[in-house]
Amino acid sequence: MSTVLSMTGFANVDATLKGGRGFGLTMKSVNHRHLDLSIRVPMGMDALEPALRKAVKAEVRRGHVELTMNFEKASASAVVELEEALLDAYVTAFARASERYGMAQEPDLNGLLRMPGVMSASVKAMNAADMEAPVLAAMTECLARFNAAREAEGAALATDLRAAMRTLGVLAAEARTLREGMATAEFGRLKAKLDELLQGAGVTEERLVTEAALITARADVEEELVRLRTHIDRFIEILDGGAEVGRQLDFLLQEMNREANTLLSKSGGNSATSGLRLTEIGLEVKVGLERAREQVQNLE
Repeated sequence: MSTVLSMTGFANVDATLKGGRGFGLTMKSVNHRHLDLSIRVPMGMDALEPALRKAVKAEVRRGHVELTMNFEKASASAVVELEEALLDAYVTAFARASERYGMAQEPDLNGLLRMPGVMSASVKAMNAADMEAPVLAAMTECLARFNAAREAEGAALATDLRAAMRTLGVLAAEARTLREGMATAEFGRLKAKLDELLQGAGVTEERLVTEAALITARADVEEELVRLRTHIDRFIEILDGGAEVGRQLDFLLQEMNREANTLLSKSGGNSATSGLRLTEIGLEVKVGLERAREQVQNLE
């Protein structure tokens, strides 16, 4: 049994660049008919986007996916410079003032370092090309976590869908049993009705059987039930095959819904107990199909 993936997932990875600057990658996705990929990188890092886009496309086929890269708010990449010449000038001025006014005091270093222009800080420029290798390494890890999350949710959805198909199979089997007794019941109902209406006008048994057979044929649901059973078996087969199953399963559910609609239309005019139950089964099948479709639309 192969893996199916949900289109809903989340993952994030924290990593460090050479030189100590930290960064993070976050991926999240929801269902979408096609692959709709949105990538956000810090200002000046646009050169990384093509490589990130390629990495995501290699692993993800469908879904609205958002990938965001952020730098840590840290000073690891900041460069602090001491303007020694200016500090020397401040110290010399302090000594001259102390001598001039006869105040024998040592200068306070903390105070001197706070003087305007003595210290300056600047952020070290980063080259996107130098960042590509560590960022893509983190991207590989992020994708692995992302796919693990999608696989876990996909497995849960697949379990629910198999249970839904088993329920539909049980309903189809019950409908087939009901259908087998409907011809006899319809014949008896028609005979009683015609006897009442015609009051011995001479309708032959052969004509009565023929008319009953025609009416029963128009209301017969055998073909619909056979196709429904075939679609259920095919649904489980595709689900067990894994990979990109969402579109195929959605199509099969639409086909099953058509069979359920026909089942309802053919059983709607039958007032017998079996006919009423057949109508109930048709409605239950449609409810089950709608729930299954909501789940299938989250599969890749």
